[in-house]
Amino acid sequence: MKPIAVVTTVARRKDARALARALVEAGLAACAQISRIESLYTWKDEIKRDKEYRVLIKTVDERYAAVESAIRDMHPYELPAIHAFAFEHVLPAYGDWIAKHSA
Repeated sequence: MKPIAVVTTVARRKDARALARALVEAGLAACAQISRIESLYTWKDEIKRDKEYRVLIKTVDERYAAVESAIRDMHPYELPAIHAFAFEHVLPAYGDWIAKHSA
């Protein structure tokens, strides 16, 4: 099982916490981290700037589809950012921990 980080953003801390908690409680993720960020983006032909919360979800690649589905079901945005990246290098024991808690 390859560890990955799935990333999404939401406008409210309450939504970030709810997403993180639901994924960890469901066993879809070993861990979720929440960070306050500023986003600049184009939406409906306008440049937008907003304060958001980034949720970084640690799981394994085999769980990506289930994690994406759970995020879509709970996400308040019309078009949520949901993407993942694989850990190119990871401390083996930490990778094992992620796999154990994401299966």
